[in-house]
Amino acid sequence: MRLSILFSTIASVFFVVASHAQVQTGKASFYADKFEGIPTASGEKYRHSKLTAAHKTLPFGTIVRVTNMENSKSVEVTINDRGPYVEGRIIDLSKAAAEQLDFLNHGLAEVKLEVVDPGDGKVSDMGRTIDQVTVDEKEFYGFEISRKKPKGYGVQVGTYQELVNLMRLSDNLKNSYKKEITVQVKIINGVKYYGLILGQFPTRAKAEEFREEVRNKFPDVFIVEYSRL
Repeated sequence: MRLSILFSTIASVFFVVASHAQVQTGKASFYADKFEGIPTASGEKYRHSKLTAAHKTLPFGTIVRVTNMENSKSVEVTINDRGPYVEGRIIDLSKAAAEQLDFLNHGLAEVKLEVVDPGDGKVSDMGRTIDQVTVDEKEFYGFEISRKKPKGYGVQVGTYQELVNLMRLSDNLKNSYKKEITVQVKIINGVKYYGLILGQFPTRAKAEEFREEVRNKFPDVFIVEYSRL
């Protein structure tokens, strides 16, 4: 397996300190019903009736005020999960929280996040596999790493935090689609994430064709232009 590592620092997510509160703006989504009862990254089971949320970096137990910028409705939620790992989204809310913000029928909302209570720090980050990949007790991978500047277009299938997930999924995708794998290292608020990109297509049209091929398995895929990364 050959992985081409593309290093770049993405400054797409910012926190600013104002009146002693961390503030972040961006898009919010909410959990699908299929996640009801499934353990979150903190170990707690997701319940759609509770006011909880997933965030990429805030410690578990942090209480955040989320305000829908379109209607000014607010709700306070407790961070107990990691995510969302979709480009452009900053928080994934429980269904009850999304209902209070009145965007269930829209799917997404432009929101403002304010940290109102950082918690006591006693909740440990147990972690889990982001993509639900199970790992054997002992796994060995052989691969070559080269740093280069790819050209053209690629199709990003996901963003991952755990390297073991990245390696196993890369191996599976390479065997399934016979495309070159590129990994983009993103640093968001000091935390590393790995974008997994398939292919180096000469035109956007070719990339779009491949995107449609993998969309059923990876519904959040999107096209990247390497020169813009």
